[in-house]
Amino acid sequence: MAKSSSLVTGLDIGTGSIKIAVVQKKAGQEGLEVIYAGRQASRGVRRGIVVDPEITSKCIGEAVKAAELAVGRDLEEVYISVNGSHIFCTQSRGLVSVSRADGNISAEDVDRVLQAARTISLSSNKEIVEVYPREFAVDGETGVKDAVGMKGVRLEAEILIVAGFTPYLKNADQAVLRSGLEVLNRAPAIIASAAAALSDQQKELGAAILDIGAGTSGLAVYEEGDLLHTAVLPIGSSNITHDLAIGLKVDVETAERLKIEKGVCLFKGADKKIKLAGDGEKISGAVFSQKLISRIIQERVAEIFDLANKELKKIGRDKKLPAGITLVGGGVKLAKIEELAQKSFQLTAAVAAPRGFLNIEDDPALAVVCGLALFGWKEQEEDAVSPRFSTGGWNKIKKFFKVFVP
Repeated sequence: MAKSSSLVTGLDIGTGSIKIAVVQKKAGQEGLEVIYAGRQASRGVRRGIVVDPEITSKCIGEAVKAAELAVGRDLEEVYISVNGSHIFCTQSRGLVSVSRADGNISAEDVDRVLQAARTISLSSNKEIVEVYPREFAVDGETGVKDAVGMKGVRLEAEILIVAGFTPYLKNADQAVLRSGLEVLNRAPAIIASAAAALSDQQKELGAAILDIGAGTSGLAVYEEGDLLHTAVLPIGSSNITHDLAIGLKVDVETAERLKIEKGVCLFKGADKKIKLAGDGEKISGAVFSQKLISRIIQERVAEIFDLANKELKKIGRDKKLPAGITLVGGGVKLAKIEELAQKSFQLTAAVAAPRGFLNIEDDPALAVVCGLALFGWKEQEEDAVSPRFSTGGWNKIKKFFKVFVP
């Protein structure tokens, strides 16, 4: 077991902000205690991708300094998120013969079949980020979740592989390394969100989680406890701000304030003229139409929902998820977004925050960083050595899907 005094740090490298969370778990305590959670304005990141590691490393360094000052201890290792529309998923299958003469399937057999399933052809500039087992088959009998201890001759595995563009993945690693930290492991941002915000019951029944960030929106779909599909959409809440700036003919800072303070996804009733408090000289005396603001916001949010719905249709799960849609991320802090989501997806929808964490604000924007911390704690709790930079190693893979897949 991990020591009660040990700390685990998650680092979410986002387009709009870099978030960091430091957690610990005291003896006899249920849930992880967040002893620090903070954020720093992000630079050098475009649509979830680190495009300038040098600039981003400075932002990470500032976020880490604030965290170290708060916790009174140097931070040396982190678990990081990877994001961007270069992230994609694909299915694969593997087949091996059971090695033992008595036909008992061992953990080594499971490792071998997962290794076989993982062996796929990718272009030289793409690499596997993580793999997620969906089911095993023993002598043709499918639907097996845990094959260890069963008897058979032939063992098959079906997995979902999440991969990405190697140069972009290395940029994220380099940004962290240049800030003086070591990368213990990395995880797709949307999977980290799901770990923190979705319950096992939701994953079992069938659910989707949509994380609307500043530059991208991530989608993950679960059913019967398995990860079925994941996608990163190249559109986020910053697009809403830009639309407001253009439509209202104001600067981006004013558009952001209007979105946060006055934004509504669905507007009903008579139009109202609104004015920002403390406008200053920049928009002194300016008034805005509440109906126009809401229409601009609704159109862009509906576009995000439409793109997510297309992903659900690809796997035949549109309108077919009993546990509905869970909304997380900084971009979901808009009035009536749940109502618009229910209308768009024709499913139940709810905004959610990280679950099972102590001493933390109820903030959907913290889902990724809390999920990373949870992943890191579980990994360290199992006293297993994790190879750096996700270069392989089946012990790590087994630990990873114990955390993220029920």
